[in-house]
Parts: sequence; structure tokens; C-alpha cells
Amino acid sequence: MFPRPRSTMTVVALLSVAPVIEGSMASEVAKAVDALEGFDVSYETNPMGTVVEAEDVDELFAAAAAAHRAVDADRVSTVLKVDDKRTSDVGAGKKVASVERELGRPPKRER
Repeated sequence: MFPRPRSTMTVVALLSVAPVIEGSMASEVAKAVDALEGFDVSYETNPMGTVVEAEDVDELFAAAAAAHRAVDADRVSTVLKVDDKRTSDVGAGKKVASVERELGRPPKRER
């Protein structure tokens, strides 16, 4: 077992949970997103997935597992990309702000 880093850290992940079905997945994806409410995470859903932030990697993995289990389908596809910042406390908002600062403007939003 690896020693745990300092207690304040930020884990940022991109979570995509989807049933493998024909037609709209919206109601099942909504169940997955709703399952995150039972955990100490913050999240923002976008067209390609949901960005999830937690202070603890175990909490993030538990939330992702709950989202996966919440989808009612014969087959479920889940992708989880995790950025576990062990030496600093940089959340998703700060990452976006850094890119905006480099651009000199906010990125384009919906048209």
C-alpha cells in the first residue's frame, strides 16, 4: 500500500457512463449523473461526459462505480480518466482559467 499524500488534494476526472442501446441515452445517463449526488464530489456535465472533482481518490472511484451501477441496461460502457494531483490542490476551474489566460480570452461556448 502506498502512503497517502497530504490530506488536501484534488482529484479531477472525466467520467462517461452510457448504456449500449439504440436511440436516446438521456434518461439512463441522467440516472448515472444523479447517482453522483450521494457522494462528496462536485461535477459538471458536458456533451462528452461529466467532469468530477473530489478531495479523495477513493470517494471519486466510489462515485464513478455508483454512476456505472445506476444505468439500467444489458450492457454499459464506462470510461474514467483520472488526474490525481498529489502534490497540489488544482481543481478543474483553475485548469480552465490557465488555458483562458494563455488564450487571452475565454474559449468559445455554444453557438
